[in-house]
Amino acid sequence: MTQTKLNIPRHIAIVMDGNGRWAKRKHRPRFMGHKEGVETVREIVKSCSKLGVECLSLFAFSSENWKRPEEEITNLMGLFMMALDREAKSLARNNVRLQIIGELSKFSQKLQDKIKQVEQRTEKSTGLRLIVAANYGGRWDVTRAVQNLAKQVANNELKADQISEELISQNLSTYHLSEEGVPDPDLFIRTGGEKRISNFLLWQMAYAELYFTDALWPDFKDAELMKAITDYSSRQRRFGKTSEQVVAEQAALSEK
Repeated sequence: MTQTKLNIPRHIAIVMDGNGRWAKRKHRPRFMGHKEGVETVREIVKSCSKLGVECLSLFAFSSENWKRPEEEITNLMGLFMMALDREAKSLARNNVRLQIIGELSKFSQKLQDKIKQVEQRTEKSTGLRLIVAANYGGRWDVTRAVQNLAKQVANNELKADQISEELISQNLSTYHLSEEGVPDPDLFIRTGGEKRISNFLLWQMAYAELYFTDALWPDFKDAELMKAITDYSSRQRRFGKTSEQVVAEQAALSEK
């Protein structure tokens, strides 16, 4: 049996689902599930760094999550602050750059200041780029990009017929995270058994390979990540081309 050669994605995006259900199965408070989920984040970040993944995007808190019980939101905000405090030094030491995307103005000023502090502390890191989406929604991201372009049209800086897919991409929250540009996600992973994208990086994931697993996020350790990457490696990414074209292009590249 031929073993599939691992094709490491440049950019992995993950919806970390199942923290609450993990806690419920163990008869523990939901908060303990989120706390255990932070430990999984640490392990997956280390694994992605070792594998040579360029970008890891994690959906930490969606714009819809404000609908959750107030006590849970308070606990999540406290956990976010604690995780930033605890992990900042480790991220910098391991050459990981942390960047937060989303409508951060809704967070407390103390949390906003902590986010800026950790981003600045890791800004010289050249290894894995860890992008955390907090108070983020894909529709919000696209809407904001269109609004920016509409203002340029209103100010006669741009003509409406000049608006292109490239210009919209350049106005998304992920675009300015890197001078050389952040690649769109190659692999999207959702844990917890649900099979939906849930408004995460909608524009950017147009051609991402989708992988869904029943593993709850606290149980999604290194072995589960490798299952996802192995599955990804077995797929042929055509981007609108035929299989024959892709095979011919790969053969031509191997001959060089």
